[in-house]
This record gives sequence, C-alpha cells and structure tokens, in this order.
Amino acid sequence: MERSGSLMEGQFFTWEALSAMGGASLLTFFIVQYTKVLVDRYVNLPTDVYAVFVAYFVLLFTQMALGASWMDWRIYLLNFANAFLVAAASAQIQNKSVKPPGQLQDSSRSNSA
Repeated sequence: MERSGSLMEGQFFTWEALSAMGGASLLTFFIVQYTKVLVDRYVNLPTDVYAVFVAYFVLLFTQMALGASWMDWRIYLLNFANAFLVAAASAQIQNKSVKPPGQLQDSSRSNSA
C-alpha cells in the first residue's frame, strides 16, 4: 500500500489541522462538552474559563507535536492569548448546535397573521 501526502492521511484531526482555529476550536468544543459535567462535579469553575484551559492545552500540545521547543517561553504566551480566541470560537460552535441558524427564536411567533 503506497502512502502519499500526509503520514496520517486517514485521520480526521491532524497536528496541522489542530494548529488552525477551526481544528483547535472543534476539539476544544468536544472535550469541554464531554467533560464539563465531571469538572462541574469536582471543581467550581465556570465553563468559559474551563474552555480557555482546554484550548490552551490543545494548542500547547499541538505546538509541541509540530516541533516547538519546550524551552521557548514565547510558545506559552502566544498559546495563552490564542486560547481565548479558540475558546470563544468553541462557544460559538456550542451556541450554533443548541440554536441552529434559521430556527425560530420565539416559538410564540407562529403564523398568526
């Protein structure tokens, strides 16, 4: 079997995809959704703050997997700043999954005219 392109061509997530806003925010969304009940049970931490922590570690591990040095302090600072953006994008994914576009916001507004 011949391999062409990416080493892990059949993977849904790749390290390169996770280093981009879309991949990082989607993985953050999934991790937060599947673990927030457990975190709420043991730690009194708002979900938004928890999402920033998750995003930070997703970005950090992605950078390390792509070859960044653990000794480079700039990685930690940049990932901290980017974690807020990724967490905000993750929150938008959550909002769109609960209230999809085109769905009536007020159920009392039916065709009564």
